[in-house]
Amino acid sequence: MIPVTPLSTERPSALATEISERLNAAIREHLLAAFAPDNTKSLRAFAAPEVAELLGVSGQFMRKVHAEGTVPEPSDIRGGRRYYSAQEIWNAREILERSSRTKGRYVPRRSPEEKLQIWQLMNFKGGSSKSTTTIHLAHYFALRGYRVLAVDLDPQGSLTSMCGISPEIEFDGLTIYDAIRYDDPVEMADVVQPTYFPGLSIAPSRLILSEFETESAVHSNPDQPFFTRIRNALVQVENDFDLVLVDSPPQLGFLTIAGMAAASSLLVPLTPSMLDVSSTAQFLELAGAYMGVIEDAGATLQYDHFKFLVTRDEPTDVPSQQLTSFMRALFQDRVMSATALKSTAISDATMLKQSIYEVVRSEMTRATYDRAKGSMDAVGEEVERMIQQAWGRS
Repeated sequence: MIPVTPLSTERPSALATEISERLNAAIREHLLAAFAPDNTKSLRAFAAPEVAELLGVSGQFMRKVHAEGTVPEPSDIRGGRRYYSAQEIWNAREILERSSRTKGRYVPRRSPEEKLQIWQLMNFKGGSSKSTTTIHLAHYFALRGYRVLAVDLDPQGSLTSMCGISPEIEFDGLTIYDAIRYDDPVEMADVVQPTYFPGLSIAPSRLILSEFETESAVHSNPDQPFFTRIRNALVQVENDFDLVLVDSPPQLGFLTIAGMAAASSLLVPLTPSMLDVSSTAQFLELAGAYMGVIEDAGATLQYDHFKFLVTRDEPTDVPSQQLTSFMRALFQDRVMSATALKSTAISDATMLKQSIYEVVRSEMTRATYDRAKGSMDAVGEEVERMIQQAWGRS
């Protein structure tokens, strides 16, 4: 435990420094306790029924392909029950896809003719669950066989931490800033890192990313407009991925606008409170104005989808439900049908920098877990349908 001593009562600068040092030490200790001793995250094993559901097959089918030797037995068998690593699920998909009569049944990757899906999550109201939604979508799609790239545009690096890279402890590798900076940018492929979660890679962030805002404000080279930086970086690695999820900072600055210029779809998470709805209205008013400015400067903005997602939804809270109904009446199908529930299961998982997909069901109240996972599954399924629609598959 970190010894708790009275804070300094000296100058404000000394007090702020002392608070910062104490917070950083506490965060470092918390992360060391939450992660493995080598500071790396690992992913739990998945029981056979979960795997059958993820693959869209029956338990009987799984037993059959194991008996025939089509799919190797998982390395973890306890009491006659099979438990699979995420990598073993990924490998099983590849094997079953090769013998499937329906292309894309087990590995639903895009064809060269289908454009890379770039979904930007944005809102400048803190607490709208942008990062939480982003990591849940990333895990949902990776578990279903998509090649996912998460791009962390928030200098605070919350998404980066949830992907197993902890700048609070020790991280001095390349970040998304290195790929989009104006002076001597590196190749995007050198920035992208695989995570502990098979199928998911991350373009990480650190505080240095905030320099992009300053540099863009003073940069005036028309051959390198700021709104092309992220798009040009993603083009370099587009053949390696099916889906890019961009987590924006909680502000409408150059990073968010550059993300908007790169995106193929926009998703705006918001909580059902009048304060958040009012804030979102102001955000979109500014966003619309900036969209016009960069379009006049030569940017081409065309979105397959522009949706709102209600987060921290409480079905038993009457005022919030009234506000959700108001939003649906006002914007109709612009508001996603699925909502992300307010749940202690998701909150508890997020505290440990996890998604609900990383939690073992038996470690919490099963009804609470099932409601939370069902909620996030529904959000993922609806986004997946929109992606399939953009690809012309439905």
